[in-house]
Amino acid sequence: MIRLLLIVLLALLIGTGLSMGLQYDLGYIRISLGHYLIETNFWVGVALLVALVALILVSVSLFRRFRQSTGVVAGWLARGNERRARHRTTQGLLALAEGNWPRARKLLTSSASNADTPLINYLAAAQASFESGDHEAVDELLRRAFESTPGSDMAVGITQAQLQLAGNRLEQALATLIRLRKQSPHHPFVLKLLKNTYLRLEDWRELSKLLPELRKRNVLPDDELHELQRLVWHNLLEDAAEDCRRQRKEDPNASLEPLTRLWDELPGFLRRDDHTIRDYARLLADLGDEAQTETLLRKVLRNHWSDELVNLYGRIEGQKPDEQLLLAEQWLKDRPNNAELLLALGRLSLRNELWGKAREYFETSLRLRRSRETLAELSRLNAHMGEEEVSIKLMMQGLANDNGLPELPMPRA
Repeated sequence: MIRLLLIVLLALLIGTGLSMGLQYDLGYIRISLGHYLIETNFWVGVALLVALVALILVSVSLFRRFRQSTGVVAGWLARGNERRARHRTTQGLLALAEGNWPRARKLLTSSASNADTPLINYLAAAQASFESGDHEAVDELLRRAFESTPGSDMAVGITQAQLQLAGNRLEQALATLIRLRKQSPHHPFVLKLLKNTYLRLEDWRELSKLLPELRKRNVLPDDELHELQRLVWHNLLEDAAEDCRRQRKEDPNASLEPLTRLWDELPGFLRRDDHTIRDYARLLADLGDEAQTETLLRKVLRNHWSDELVNLYGRIEGQKPDEQLLLAEQWLKDRPNNAELLLALGRLSLRNELWGKAREYFETSLRLRRSRETLAELSRLNAHMGEEEVSIKLMMQGLANDNGLPELPMPRA
């Protein structure tokens, strides 16, 4: 109430002052603008000037408010677009998970421009296009994904490589992965995809070069890595043996240097691996170098026993078959009940033309283990010794074992 009285009092004072001022003639205001001349009373001019200033101030204030209101409207519209984009993105990802590829691609692509993470939209849309079989659209969507997000080259490249591998475009996948590896030489997932690509291309030499990096970066579990190494070097040994065969077709005296050199390159643990030693020894024997095969197996079996290698030892012919037999008989002192060693001794006895000893070894091996291989050897030996009835009986036993025939009564001859 006091404030209102003060305002009224101030207004009365200002009005009284103005009325008293108007009684005095303070002159006039004259403004010349080109051919125009404006004259007015001083007080009228002051009033017009005040009105003009007030108009300018009001206009500026209205303009500022308009800009602020426009920004608010624009922000509101933008937030609405973002909400719709998030909703459509969610629906698109659900459609992708459900296998509705056309709907997923449409929703994800249309909402990408307003999405918080357009890279995800484009990559998921590329996946949907791939599943639909539209490979041209895949490449276009991957390009837009790269352009939408700076620094996304690795993510886009990995997705591209995965889709190329899934589409069996192995050469294109290899080119993509080599490019990515140049950018990030130690990226674990790139190394893993590169391993899968080389494996499917059966590029054993390049895969062997990749193995040390796979081991260093712990890309694969130890068991899987060892199995992969065994597979790679097995195939490399097979390829080297094939090269030797081709060379020997042209030159029967050609050396086995490609195969033996590769053996020297093998990692240490593989040179002690039974399967790898057996493969290498078998290849040497197949290429006609049984003497070197016998030397290798003798050195290995001296320190590391293996039934598989003993079986192979009994099949090959060393430079001195009699010494080979004596060595195997020394092994028998430590392993008198080893059926595989007894089978090998029977074969070595045959190689030394000791027919009775060979039959004894075969029969002893059979008593320890009913083996088709031992039955066949004993049957063959009896046939050549004139005991056809025993040979046929043994052969029938082998056939029965092979086919899993039950024990049934049979008519007597």
